[in-house]
Amino acid sequence: MKTAAKRERKTLRMVELALLLGAAVFLLSGIWALNTQRDLADRVVRLHVLANSDTEEDQALKLLVRDAVLERATEILEQSEDRRSAEALLRESLPELEALAQAEVQANGYDYAVTAELKDTSFPTKEYDGFALPAGEYLALRILIGEGAGQNWWCVVFPPLCTAASADVPETALAAGLTEDQVSLMAEEDSGYVLKFKAVEWWEQLREWLED
Repeated sequence: MKTAAKRERKTLRMVELALLLGAAVFLLSGIWALNTQRDLADRVVRLHVLANSDTEEDQALKLLVRDAVLERATEILEQSEDRRSAEALLRESLPELEALAQAEVQANGYDYAVTAELKDTSFPTKEYDGFALPAGEYLALRILIGEGAGQNWWCVVFPPLCTAASADVPETALAAGLTEDQVSLMAEEDSGYVLKFKAVEWWEQLREWLED
């Protein structure tokens, strides 16, 4: 009996140790995940275009507005060396970008109001052609068309990854101040990027749940 009880206690200790180790790994992965996302967010600005609705016409209009704004924003940010200078230039250019988007809407026969703003915005994990970004909050140039209730489109306006060919993404990102490790992770060269991005997403969901 004593031997059986001793084995049971030993098994229980091993289970407790495994749970503690699992909790420690989870906490450490969470710290890494959040730091990774925040470091990336400190170096990029995203473009977020929200359609008036999900009708075929409004979704087509969204893409026309996107093209016009993206082209001009890319020109404005050509001389930006980092996210801080990119943010400053975009803030100065918000009236111009808003007027440009409004003109595109009106040129296509709609009278929707348009708003352009820079705002910290939550995004899910997203894979693009040649790179990916983890879930989290990023500064975004947001273009709201009408009610802004339709499916939206988003990418990265600084560095200009929306317009870069997939082969040019690493060089473009490095030129904007991202580290080689960050570029490797974004470009999916890191074999564990899927799990790491999922860890970011889990921790972002946990943070949002705790804040509710």
